[in-house]
Amino acid sequence: MIDIKKIYVNGSDEVEFFKQLEKRSGETDKKVTAVVNEIIENVKENGDSAVKAYTEKFDGKLPEYYEVPREVINDALTEADPRFVDALLNAIANITDFHQRQKSQSFVNARADGCVMGQKVRGLNRVGLYVPGGTAAYPSSVLMNAVPAKIAGVNEIIMVTPPLKDGTPNKDILVAAALCGVDRVFMSGGAQAIAALAYGTEEIPKVDKIVGPGNIYVATAKKLLYGTVDIDMVAGPSEILVMADDTAEPKFVAADLMSQAEHDVLASAILVTTSERVADETIKEIDRQMQYLERKEIIEKSLTNYGAVMICETADQAVEMANRCAPEHLEVLFENPMEYVGRLDNAGSVFLGSYASEPLGDYYAGPNHVLPTSGTARFFSPLGVNSFEKRSSFIYYTEDALREAKDDIVLVAEREGLTAHANAIKVRFED
Repeated sequence: MIDIKKIYVNGSDEVEFFKQLEKRSGETDKKVTAVVNEIIENVKENGDSAVKAYTEKFDGKLPEYYEVPREVINDALTEADPRFVDALLNAIANITDFHQRQKSQSFVNARADGCVMGQKVRGLNRVGLYVPGGTAAYPSSVLMNAVPAKIAGVNEIIMVTPPLKDGTPNKDILVAAALCGVDRVFMSGGAQAIAALAYGTEEIPKVDKIVGPGNIYVATAKKLLYGTVDIDMVAGPSEILVMADDTAEPKFVAADLMSQAEHDVLASAILVTTSERVADETIKEIDRQMQYLERKEIIEKSLTNYGAVMICETADQAVEMANRCAPEHLEVLFENPMEYVGRLDNAGSVFLGSYASEPLGDYYAGPNHVLPTSGTARFFSPLGVNSFEKRSSFIYYTEDALREAKDDIVLVAEREGLTAHANAIKVRFED
């Protein structure tokens, strides 16, 4: 039987588990950081020649083309399985419908005294989208990143993706790019592609923000280049926490826990339940279902090292554990799940009821699947339209309005020791 931790919530044992969970990310790997820093500096200095040299070194050969020709992208869409295209189009419709409601509005506030203030909202000019291109190729991530960017009004989306072993692009990714209106696609991956987007090269344009998942080298490059360019977030290992009472179906609980455990040996899958029967039957179901899953070894390691079955005395205690964990994905398989929405404060995305399985959010429902991890849902939010927007405020004051405010402004400025600030106001009213 799977060696997953069984914890009775008592104020002590679960605390030790959460401490262990927090160590997953650990300190930044110094060797990886050193390698990535070297790559970044080389790309900054040598541009495309450095990017192509790294592509040849890490991917085995240079692709046939650096920028994927538009006709190749169009051909991928034309030749794609119609059922796959229809599935993506249905997902795009749902993602679009959800994200259109997030768009911020500019506003103007014209006061009676003649002063005017307001906010101008517009999309970023150019965004870079990183898409893994090997065995971990996720067309769904193209949709989740590109659709809200387009809704925000981003002028240009530049995609970078590593070539396959034969030097060609992943066609599923090209199909998703075509359907979402990605403007240009370059065959490059790894930290070198992130650096190219951040600084710009002769061929790859400099972007304002970089989004999209990647391996530890990609994540480290994004972290190191934050400030030179904006990023979506520093993503950690995948997470799911399932809250379940005695009405939950253990077969569903087990399947949903493993849906995240299969991502990575560092992934975390936790059951928090008020029913010891559901706890025991879920563990049995994990053992049964795991036998026919392709990523069985990854699931087993993930659940053994970072999984847990927590048994609570009350639903209130289960809510407390969920908020304490602040998981990326939170499922509520309680009899009346809607009752708990207002009490669940820390989660990337909340899935309510037996038929809101986590993969529904990954692929189809509409809310974004780019979510905060490693407990950062306490203060970070999912990717959305506002992730691709920028805001500027504006102020217009009349002479009379400034005269009325000047004494307050000068007083505060002088208390801060900023006499030039005070002078900029006083000089306007000197005789």
